[in-house]
Amino acid sequence: MIDAVATDPSSTPSNEKPRRARRTRMTGAERRAQLLEVGRTLFATKGFEATSVEEIAAKAGVSKPVVYEHFGGKEGLYAVVVDREMRRLLDMVTSSLTAGHPRELCEQAAFALLDYIEEYTDGFRILVRDSPIPQSTGSFASLISDIATQVEDILGREFKSRGFDANLAPLYAQALVGMVALTGQWWLDVRRPKKAEVAAHLVNLAWHGLDGLEAKPRLIGHRKN
Repeated sequence: MIDAVATDPSSTPSNEKPRRARRTRMTGAERRAQLLEVGRTLFATKGFEATSVEEIAAKAGVSKPVVYEHFGGKEGLYAVVVDREMRRLLDMVTSSLTAGHPRELCEQAAFALLDYIEEYTDGFRILVRDSPIPQSTGSFASLISDIATQVEDILGREFKSRGFDANLAPLYAQALVGMVALTGQWWLDVRRPKKAEVAAHLVNLAWHGLDGLEAKPRLIGHRKN
């Protein structure tokens, strides 16, 4: 009588190789998202010039043609990364401006920028670098200008209530947002004092500077033009 176990087809010979686990293939959208994250990390760490398509492909575990297929090259990937970070920061600042009192609005804007620096450090490092691509969708300077536009209306209303020239609100908006942005660049590296304390000091300077604002500022030095 033949052993049933020996003839059972479910019993495989000991020298048969085990089957390899099948790799899950990414969809086009998933691959694009992966390449964006890989590129974001490399651009933040090494900068645009020092990052190569070969390195991007290697980190993502794909061939170079895959990067070209999705973005047309390193420049295209960089432009998408920058555009995404700019929209993220602008949305965070815009959505934060919900208070009614102007001073609290200043606090919210300062917190929004510091929150972005803290939560999306790689993105901020990319934005503060000068863009090497003329056709890039934007730059840090243009982003600051966009954020300042959101602040113009706030300052314009405040200027009118105090009898100041509301036409100067854009100038002051650029100055205030630029001050917060440059302080944010410094805080990115030192990370002290704590975020809330940084925001408080920024608003202290901005608000009390506005509180003592002269309707018609004058120069006291010898230079007049």
